[in-house]
Amino acid sequence: MSVVEPAKPEHTSVQSKRVIWGAVIGNGLTTYDFTVYSFSAVIIGKLFFPSDSTFSSLLLSLLTFGAGFAMRPVGALIIGNLADSKGRKAGLTVSIALMTLSTGIIAFVPPYSSMGALSTLLIILARLTQGFAAGGEIGVSSTVLMELAPRDRRCYLVSWHAASQAAAALLGALIGAGTTMLTPAALHQWGWRIPFMVGMLIGPVGWYIRRHMAEAPMKGRGRSSLKTMLARHRVALCFGILSMSAPTACIYLMVYYMPTYLVRSLHMPHTISLLSACLSSALLFAGTPLLAKVADRQRLRKPTQYVTLISSIVLVYPVFLLLTYGVGEMLSLLIIGAYTALALCNNAATRVMLMEAFPLHHRATGMATIYSIGTVIFGSFCPFIVTWLIGVTGNPMAPAWYLLAALCVSLFALLLFPDAVEDY
Repeated sequence: MSVVEPAKPEHTSVQSKRVIWGAVIGNGLTTYDFTVYSFSAVIIGKLFFPSDSTFSSLLLSLLTFGAGFAMRPVGALIIGNLADSKGRKAGLTVSIALMTLSTGIIAFVPPYSSMGALSTLLIILARLTQGFAAGGEIGVSSTVLMELAPRDRRCYLVSWHAASQAAAALLGALIGAGTTMLTPAALHQWGWRIPFMVGMLIGPVGWYIRRHMAEAPMKGRGRSSLKTMLARHRVALCFGILSMSAPTACIYLMVYYMPTYLVRSLHMPHTISLLSACLSSALLFAGTPLLAKVADRQRLRKPTQYVTLISSIVLVYPVFLLLTYGVGEMLSLLIIGAYTALALCNNAATRVMLMEAFPLHHRATGMATIYSIGTVIFGSFCPFIVTWLIGVTGNPMAPAWYLLAALCVSLFALLLFPDAVEDY
């Protein structure tokens, strides 16, 4: 006599909220850690990459920032496959533990003057670990949020993933702006470490929530296999990676790199430059869920993406032209914030479209792979390349060239991206 195994109960409202909070907090921490490193790039360059030239120190610091991205595809494959085979909870717990550890290393490692090359090596190791953790984190946490929602609310729920990134960037920018009130000596001695210490304290909270959250539902899961995923979904993977060029280049140029750009290239005060990141992040936090609701009302995932991409292409050159010709500090902040919101508030529809192209048992790995490789190609060395271009050409319009190319690549990928394999 056969015994029918009873169906597992669906998540309760409380359990679902805990899963959502677990995904959002950990993802926010990942973004926060990357944000505060980019905002501290100048000081980190001086303390851990000493050179006869401050420009060379900055380049070495930005190069280390980009090196962390080299580990993202590895983290995407390993942590993503762990989430597809052992459950989303397992992948989320591993990623946040590694991110917290690496942030602690950066927060407390002594400078080059105290430990020599060992301190530089520890900074690089911490950045590589952050990249490995982030590679799996973002794809898995996006997948968790998408799988909790009905089809007509997927963009909205996934939008809180992007909104958490904006909130984390805002927090990092606010704390970074607060440290500028310290004396230059105090800022270089210990003040720059404060944002990393805050991130290290956030980590255990997210880890605890994830460790005790119920497992996300995995109905109808097939057998997870990296080889099968790479073989059967090559088209979605290739065009998905290309589609990441615009959002990746935009976030790293308009939010993370913009404070450095405003100070070094446009000679604005340091506090004003950090306020640009604050305003952009605040607008993204408010605007992303609103546009996601609009995207959920569309039968297809692409229409709102076409509107935002084409508008961003048309406006990118005028935006940087206004900035470089000097329109005043306040108007510059408004221009940066408005353009960033236009280019990035539709991220939820993009992510849902990418995830719907994969079956359940390959979704976390597929999304993590697309995000991590796309970020490596189009974002990892983006600040380094733009800084180098400005230094070589002497033209502060270099960021506009890079961003325009990235936007065009994403538009091409969107045109050819396949429809969902089926409605999961």
